[in-house]
Amino acid sequence: MRELLAQAPARLAPMAGLTNLPFRQIARRCGSGFTTNEEIDADALARGNTVASGMARHDPSLGVVAMQLLGNSAETLVPAARHLVEAGADIIDINMGCPVPKIVRRGKGAALMRDVTATSQILAALRRELDDVPLTIKIRGGWEDGAPNAVEVARMAQDVGVDAITVHPRSREQQFGGRAPWDVIREVVEAVDIPVTGNGDILSLEDAARMRSETGCVDVMIGRGALGRPWVFDPAYAALDEPARETYERAVVEAHIGAIEAYLPPREALLQAKKHLARYASHWRDAKALRQEIFACATVEDAHAVYERGRAASALVLT
Repeated sequence: MRELLAQAPARLAPMAGLTNLPFRQIARRCGSGFTTNEEIDADALARGNTVASGMARHDPSLGVVAMQLLGNSAETLVPAARHLVEAGADIIDINMGCPVPKIVRRGKGAALMRDVTATSQILAALRRELDDVPLTIKIRGGWEDGAPNAVEVARMAQDVGVDAITVHPRSREQQFGGRAPWDVIREVVEAVDIPVTGNGDILSLEDAARMRSETGCVDVMIGRGALGRPWVFDPAYAALDEPARETYERAVVEAHIGAIEAYLPPREALLQAKKHLARYASHWRDAKALRQEIFACATVEDAHAVYERGRAASALVLT
């Protein structure tokens, strides 16, 4: 597992509603290490929900794929994990870090960090079922500010046979605000022998290298820092001049929108295209008005045309 994690300096983090197959394809194209799909609710999968099943769709040409599950009991997580392995998952990842209130109210996501004993039983059941399939978890620094328990959770996970841990060091209470306390990642690295991935406040490969240096983590996940800029994974991008960057970015965006239209049903494709185009345009002149115009579009083609018009206008201002 350690060798697999170390193959790339950074990889795309799972993000609900965003890291579907098209975005994972684009991240890999730009240099991301193996990717993890957006969280799949184990309860929905157990009910045969078609949306949940569709989220397990993957592209074998991308190589290793990790699939992340959201749940609060072995009764649903174990069969859900089995289902995902049969669907092609090379790694099963358990979401123990989502801080969203509607998720934690149901005892899922970061709520699993509150009762370490109960969670250990869930992970042990998964470990028994998965046999030789790698089992990983993604955790937060802790449930509450001032009471981090990432080290306790990491030690427990190692004891029950978890193969690797990703640490986002903010607490559940902190959500995504403030600065990510990277020292929490270092404390986890020092406490366990299994590999640790760091996550939080990474906006460049330079940030990723600094996190690895400061914490000792094996690799780094980039989440929000990759939205609208998947070229963050490409070490060659920074060396390009402005015309070459524009050519690169346009090719990536066109490929992304093409993948969205190819893989997603029309209604979802329109929503995803608008979400991502708005992110791609977020650093341009008059970005707020441009995003509003993109979201008002009725077709993917129209949204892409608005995006291109905004790009052209921004380029004129720069020149």
